[in-house]
Amino acid sequence: MSKESMKARERKRQRMVDLHAEKRAKLKAEGRWDELDKMPKNGSKVRLHNRCKLTGRPRGYMRFFGISRVKFRKLALEGKIPGVTKASW
Repeated sequence: MSKESMKARERKRQRMVDLHAEKRAKLKAEGRWDELDKMPKNGSKVRLHNRCKLTGRPRGYMRFFGISRVKFRKLALEGKIPGVTKASW
């Protein structure tokens, strides 16, 4: 599991992105780059990093499920993810 501070930092960035998304899009469309530079850097969407919703793990993230590969495998083998079965051929 990742540190709670890392998960909190990522949540803070997500709030900043949501707060400034409209204004950033408007400034980009108008080409007002000097005003865009003055806005908070964490308000940019590219600063976000996908993390597992359960553990906060930053690597091995499966976008479709929103969890890491480790938790995905554990939950899938326990039968807790609907429609997912172990392959055999």
